Amino acid sequence: MKKSMAVLLIGLVMFACAITVFKSRAAEGTTFQKYEYVTIRWGGKENTHLIRSNGKVEMLGPLLNRVARPDRTDDRAFYMNIAMNSVAREGYEFAGMTSDEIIMKRATQP
Repeated sequence: MKKSMAVLLIGLVMFACAITVFKSRAAEGTTFQKYEYVTIRWGGKENTHLIRSNGKVEMLGPLLNRVARPDRTDDRAFYMNIAMNSVAREGYEFAGMTSDEIIMKRATQP
């Protein structure tokens, strides 16, 4: 009888230790989303647009038309740089890119 109680007690202690270890490795529950992302999509000087994290699309043509492109510079590289800098002023930073898109992110407020 004493042996079975000792085995049961050891089993309960091991079970409690296992729960504690696995619980400490659980995901952080304070916030779901830590970053929000925007996409700058190249479509030429008139059709380049910004896709915000809430799905809103902003055409960047008016912004790009205000800037004079220097001679012998690449349209896409120059205007995407202008768009990227304007989004960076809102607190976004570079996150990644493809040949026609630049992804930028910023930390969300908890």
